[in-house]
Amino acid sequence: MNGKDTSSILGLEKVLTSEGIRYNTVAEKRSLKGCQVGLDLAAIGKKWTFHILRNIGVLHIDRFNQILRSLPGLTPRVLIMRLNELEDRGLIKSVTIKQKPRLVRWELTEKGEDTVPIVQGYLSFTSKWYPSASLKNHRAEKAKQPDLLGLIELAAKDRTTNTLSTN
Repeated sequence: MNGKDTSSILGLEKVLTSEGIRYNTVAEKRSLKGCQVGLDLAAIGKKWTFHILRNIGVLHIDRFNQILRSLPGLTPRVLIMRLNELEDRGLIKSVTIKQKPRLVRWELTEKGEDTVPIVQGYLSFTSKWYPSASLKNHRAEKAKQPDLLGLIELAAKDRTTNTLSTN
C-alpha cells in the first residue's frame, strides 16, 4: 500500500465515543463542521487575526518576522496559530521563497482577497469613531510601581498638603 490504512482509503474517520469506537464517513465529518460562514467569521474575529489580514492584504507585510515586528504584543506562538487558522479557512496561503533554510511569505487567496474591502471598511470605521485607538490600547498596561525616590516624593507631597490644609 501507499502508506494509507483501510479506513482512510474508504473515507472513514475513527472516532472514540463513550459507547466505543465508531466510524464517521467523509459526508458526516463535513456536516459536523458547522456553518462555514460562522467558522470564517469566528476565525477573522479572533484576537490579532484582523491585524494579520490587514498586514498581509493591505500593507503587504507578508513575512513572519515582519508581521511579528509590526504588531507589538503579538507572540510568535499566537502568530503561528493565527496563520495556520487563516490557512485552514482558505484565506491565506504560504509561498515558499527558499527551501533551505525554509523561507516563506504569506499571500491572500481569492477568498482572502474578498476580505480586503471588509478590512478597509473596518479601518475607516475605527479611524472615524476611535481616532486615538492604537495597538497599545489592546494590551493591559501594568501600573508602574514607584521606586524608593518616588515614594519619598509622594510622602513629602502628602506632608505639605496636610500641613497646608490644617493651617
